[in-house]
Amino acid sequence: MLGSLQNLLNQPNTQQASEISSFADSAPSWEALQQLVEEKGAQLKWQHPDLENGPTNPLALRRTFGQSGTPRVKLYRDHAAWCPYCQKVWLQLEEKQIPYTLEKINMRCYGDKPREYTAKVPSGLLPAMELDGKLIVESAEIMRILEEAFPDKKPLLPPKGTKERQRADSLMRLERRLFSDWLSWLTTSWGHDANKREFIATMDAVDMELGDAGGPFFLGPELSMVDVVFAPFLERIAASILYYKGFTVRGEGRWKNLDRWFEAMEARPAYMGTRSDYFTHVHDLPPQLGGCASVPEAADAIAAIDGEDGTSWQLPLPPLNSTSFPEPYSPGENPVLDRLRAAARLVGNHEAVVRFAARGCGKPGRRPVSAPLSDPTATPGETYLDAVDAGLRYVAHALLEGVEASGLQVGDGKKHPGDPVVASAEYLRDRVGVPRDLPYPAARQLRAHLNWLINSLEGC
Repeated sequence: MLGSLQNLLNQPNTQQASEISSFADSAPSWEALQQLVEEKGAQLKWQHPDLENGPTNPLALRRTFGQSGTPRVKLYRDHAAWCPYCQKVWLQLEEKQIPYTLEKINMRCYGDKPREYTAKVPSGLLPAMELDGKLIVESAEIMRILEEAFPDKKPLLPPKGTKERQRADSLMRLERRLFSDWLSWLTTSWGHDANKREFIATMDAVDMELGDAGGPFFLGPELSMVDVVFAPFLERIAASILYYKGFTVRGEGRWKNLDRWFEAMEARPAYMGTRSDYFTHVHDLPPQLGGCASVPEAADAIAAIDGEDGTSWQLPLPPLNSTSFPEPYSPGENPVLDRLRAAARLVGNHEAVVRFAARGCGKPGRRPVSAPLSDPTATPGETYLDAVDAGLRYVAHALLEGVEASGLQVGDGKKHPGDPVVASAEYLRDRVGVPRDLPYPAARQLRAHLNWLINSLEGC
């Protein structure tokens, strides 16, 4: 069985002393796998995404939405898609369809920032934006300027002086109250009961406001800036309060208007392109917040979100829906297409992925960083690159054709040692980021298929 995630992340990436298994390399080549991706894509009428003009995609570096001319906006956001303030601006640009270019800058907890960026923004803070060459920092200021500079684009705020604008301003203050009450409970162990009561009271107020507007959004039937501002933190609240406090925010009908809001947001391509998952959030938040305090009642949720419950990251995967545990996902899933998406990402970027995964049997970074899901100066186990390459080709083949058709042969006297591949697969599995690498359903498929490889090599 798998050890706890936190133990895994705290261990150095050294290769084990003895080999527990070995396997033959009869997996298809990457070229053959690419051909399979194209064939499967044609069968399912799926194509590689149009990064410039298609639906919101975290891989895009230029977005024009089919509009001519040079984009006036350049956005600087975090590379890993962890930053909630970056997500606000990103979502605003996408909803308004303002053409922009993008440069990705890592957060401090993910390693040193590029000197070129700190020369421009000495604080190093994200997000930042250049509008017609003028630099603007602080997300609230960026969002205000975007609304004023592009009046021809879809307005996200009611006109000033109206009752609707007054209500929007009041809801923005409620969002800050929710933020404060969430952090007070999440990051401390003292005052647990009082902090919980305050959090629930504020969530009751949020749910009531959603109901008073008629929903599904905060100002009624249309998405507004209020929804854009609330979205990153409600997303993180649902993940973190379940994981650290064992308390369900979404999916049990406690707050029906909020459940409806999540479903409405997940029907929007712009939001879905920026949406992360519970696993990513619960491990990217502590280095940003200085730590999160868990309670014993959260044990079941921790095991499920970390994929250690024997179900959530194991084949066959349980279905995804608006009440699925541990993570509700109202659009549901398309397992065949989700596996194809995961395979296409793995196959299309296999050289980099193999070297990244092989950090698991290599050496940890010379300068450790505070984020457990990052290790920017780690080095791969060069001796085992061929073995890791073979293991990941088996994973890609299983994603495309099913594990029964993979042809994985485990046993003594075969070509490749299994231990380094297990360590590498674990390393990769725990660092599949959403949405940075894949949407949630496809990421879940990749994690589960990496576990299939691990279990096969370990003889579980």
